[in-house]
Amino acid sequence: MEIKQYIKENEARFMEELFSLIRIPSISALPEHKDDMLACALRWKELLLEAGADEAMIMPSQGNPLVFAQKHISDEAPTILIYAHYDVMPAEPLELWKSQPFEPEIRDGHIWARGADDDKGQAMIQVKAFEYVVKHGLLKHNVKFIFEGEEEIGSPSLNAFIKEHKELLKADVILVSDTSMLGADLPSLTTGLRGLAYWEIEVTGPNRDLHSGHFGGAVANPINTLCSILAKVIDEDGRITVPHFYDDVEEVPAAEREMIAQIPFDEQKYMAAINVKALKGEKGYSTLERNSCRPSFDICGIWGGYTGEGSKTVLPSKAYAKVSCRLVPHQNHEKISKLFVDYINAVAPDYVKVKVTPMHGGEGYVCPITLPAYQAAEKGFAKAFGKKPLAVRRGGSIPIISDFEQILGIKTVLMGFGLESNAIHSPNENIPLDIFRKGIEAVVEFHLNY
Repeated sequence: MEIKQYIKENEARFMEELFSLIRIPSISALPEHKDDMLACALRWKELLLEAGADEAMIMPSQGNPLVFAQKHISDEAPTILIYAHYDVMPAEPLELWKSQPFEPEIRDGHIWARGADDDKGQAMIQVKAFEYVVKHGLLKHNVKFIFEGEEEIGSPSLNAFIKEHKELLKADVILVSDTSMLGADLPSLTTGLRGLAYWEIEVTGPNRDLHSGHFGGAVANPINTLCSILAKVIDEDGRITVPHFYDDVEEVPAAEREMIAQIPFDEQKYMAAINVKALKGEKGYSTLERNSCRPSFDICGIWGGYTGEGSKTVLPSKAYAKVSCRLVPHQNHEKISKLFVDYINAVAPDYVKVKVTPMHGGEGYVCPITLPAYQAAEKGFAKAFGKKPLAVRRGGSIPIISDFEQILGIKTVLMGFGLESNAIHSPNENIPLDIFRKGIEAVVEFHLNY
């Protein structure tokens, strides 16, 4: 049976299976959902077996359980490892949802629910494509699945799990559907991701909050000082001033810059969508280069003093900020983290105490477009969407992708079907049914061409 017909005849079942997963609020960030994590893993185990896996099992980790499944064809055949995550972001603010986040609805040709795209919907695309090729005797390689439950909190347990189970996870390539396309009519394959380094900064001045009338102008204000320190991190040209920060930054080749320049991009529309009058970034690079293949620095949160209703004339004892850098391939997040800590300590004045605490981080990643699996994915998109996908780097980070490469020694193909309008991590997350169907077609074609 042709894949379009198979989807049409089985779509009601596909939806009910996906909805059974979505109805489980597998929120990894909230400890009260610990039982939901196991319930979701168990449901995935059932669905993978029903889809045609020879075996499926729940495997413990230092945190939430993982689901492993496989279909073995031949010892001589190549092996694909399909990675996904079953945890989701919290749904708040609930009042902004047009329907219940964990009670999925089909409305206006979209599935609306938390996890509809990220990543239960996209994972289901992979599983239903697998089901089709297995049931029609078209699978010619081995397939393994590893679904984790901690991606939304930084995959803290997965690195150790991969190291412990290297033989079990041995494969020739990894396939992931957890990224996005440029648009519904602009299919694209992600070829690069930025890395990440994250810190919390604490600045301490006096030993208690002070009256700003009695002490203002005589004692350094920690919030003022913190703002002054952070303002030094970026210069007028938008470059990060941390010494040796750019030592390992690889310049984007001219050929790739030309490819980026060919990506359809309406800067006015981009600005209007986020309601800004102008864009700002590193001098000498386009917007698409700045947010995908150049490093960046951002203050993600800053607080201290009095922030309640009304006024309170206080000179605070402490000020805090959470800051991050997006990194590019070849920048080691641990090296960058140390450089940043040393720099902040060096520029901090002696009239305050400064503490910089490194938090999580990860490496960037690049997938060669000459990789056979990438080319199979390219054919999959071309068949399903009617046009060759563009190769694009994205500004986000999936640290576990670089861990896969470093520990298992294999590349990952990022075959994602998300759209910006799918509102992942936000209220009213959704996925268009049309994209869901085309995604299954594309992955089926990947299997036929790999």
